[in-house]
Amino acid sequence: MDKMQQMTRDGRKIENNSFAIIDHEIDSLHGGHTFDPQQWNVVRRAIHTSGDFEFAKLYQFSENATQAGIGALKNGAPIISDVTMITSGLSQQRLSVYRNRAHCFISDPQVIAKAKQTGETRAIWSMRHARDLGLLDGAIVAIGNAPTALYEILRMAEAGEAKPALVIGIPVGFVKADTAKEALAHSSLEFITSHGRKGGSPLVVSSIHALLTEAV
Repeated sequence: MDKMQQMTRDGRKIENNSFAIIDHEIDSLHGGHTFDPQQWNVVRRAIHTSGDFEFAKLYQFSENATQAGIGALKNGAPIISDVTMITSGLSQQRLSVYRNRAHCFISDPQVIAKAKQTGETRAIWSMRHARDLGLLDGAIVAIGNAPTALYEILRMAEAGEAKPALVIGIPVGFVKADTAKEALAHSSLEFITSHGRKGGSPLVVSSIHALLTEAV
């Protein structure tokens, strides 16, 4: 069995039928889309995950985002996340194909201690911890919850402290989530993001899974 597919026959059938419905409805009910095939696989999985066709209007990609993400995954790049929901949601079966490892340092004792000492968020210090471990260069940074983590990645990239291959920045929320995503969209990094307040870790997971399926 292809490790990028659902594990069971019925699981594969349900997923394929869901994608067929989304493909039909995006054309018949929502005016189609303007994404290339690799981008559409990412967006379609976001719709599949959320049940929300508005993501066909909200998702945004840098010019080489999908290619950068696929290349990084094929090279065994680590995935650095802001919350454990992302590391828990990623399929170990799919990650095993290219031996990608997902990391989250939000509960690391050093991260917690630094955050308490400075008053800054644990999400900020989790990104700094990943940098100090040498994990950010060439990595996929996956942010679905914490705008402060996204702002820190942008700061580090601008300062030359980190060179991620791709940033998937889709934090959800009402405090700086939208502005952090806009800042990412105007950066020099390769990115996948969405406009506005909507987002969340499940969408980051679905985006990574989409890139993994495109990598075979």
